[in-house]
Amino acid sequence: MRRLILLAVLMSSVASAQRPRARDLGISPLIGGTPGALDAITDVKGVEVGQTTLIAGAPGPLKVGTGPVRTGVTIVHPRGRNSGDPVFGAWFTLNGNGEMTGTTWLQEGGYLEGPIGITNTHSVGVVRDAILQWQVGKPGMQPWGLPVVAETYDGGLNDINGFHVKPEHAIAALDGARGGVVPTEGAVGGGTGMVCEGFKGGIGTASRTLSAAQGGYTVGVLVQCNFGSMRDMRVAGVPVGAELGDLAACVTGDVPANSQRRKCGSPPPSGAGAEEVEQGSIIVIVATDAPMVPHQLKRIATRVALGVGRTGGTGGNGSGDIFVAFSTANAGASTPKDTARVTMVSNDAISPLFAATIQATEEAILNAMLAADTMDGANNLRVHGLPADRVVALLKKYGRMK
Repeated sequence: MRRLILLAVLMSSVASAQRPRARDLGISPLIGGTPGALDAITDVKGVEVGQTTLIAGAPGPLKVGTGPVRTGVTIVHPRGRNSGDPVFGAWFTLNGNGEMTGTTWLQEGGYLEGPIGITNTHSVGVVRDAILQWQVGKPGMQPWGLPVVAETYDGGLNDINGFHVKPEHAIAALDGARGGVVPTEGAVGGGTGMVCEGFKGGIGTASRTLSAAQGGYTVGVLVQCNFGSMRDMRVAGVPVGAELGDLAACVTGDVPANSQRRKCGSPPPSGAGAEEVEQGSIIVIVATDAPMVPHQLKRIATRVALGVGRTGGTGGNGSGDIFVAFSTANAGASTPKDTARVTMVSNDAISPLFAATIQATEEAILNAMLAADTMDGANNLRVHGLPADRVVALLKKYGRMK
């Protein structure tokens, strides 16, 4: 087997060079709201993210067990990798053709009791078990658990049936998680092999902060986007996908029999993705420092769907659209054996948090695509990265930017 290249993509205080993000291009004001200092889920104090990226093998025919490999693991620690203090949480599914483990107890008990993992569809089990292995071996962590691990399908670019994600890859992401600047988005971690709205997708993040009058709270979002169709894709309301049909996924070599893909260099599909059916999935993690209890976080999680819809997602039958939200407030609420005193925002004050969730979700999805370079993978499939210059040109064409 060809040597597997392991890239542990960790958080650091200095961002590595990467493609421009939405706010770098002046798109954030079009989406609305005020981004946090980092415009990332890590703007919520205590949240840490770790990623392990697995890339091996040149593009070419798929050989199960060998490659090409384009996959990985992403981890989010709600209170940091060294904290065993649960957070209030809740989850919501827009369309359930997907998996997120641990949600039965999350819904029943209202606590998220450890890190959240995201990976590919066929690696959920190994990441779940690795989280347990990691958790029970750390002082201060509870010696049992029902980890929350979610997935999206990367079987177009990646040898998904080769089961290349191993426990050590998840543990590397768990141990390597950091707060601060997210140095890399796009084709990293669990998002390495993902395709989003016809373009190369993956991991993206964004945040919004509320004014002092609205409580001064922060909402941070991290997505693993692998959903939608190019035909429906929108950026700040502009039908960008329909204008970029020449960048539809293609095959660099011979087109396999019965394939719906075109050969690279041939004309794009008539009507820019007219044959596409929305499929794939999106996992969204929402963090906030606003004091919220589980039923309120459920309301936050449902608003994620509006952010997905603003980018063109429709929750198609083949899509697994699953969202989880948690609050880092009310530290220690799970410790008392009899009663606990907690705080919560009032319903009259919750609407700005809804808006922040929608805006950060929309921008995180866009950041995932803007950050991802064109990738070639299994069976010579090529998925193009979203070109920032053409996005800006189209926003100007439609009068959204000057």
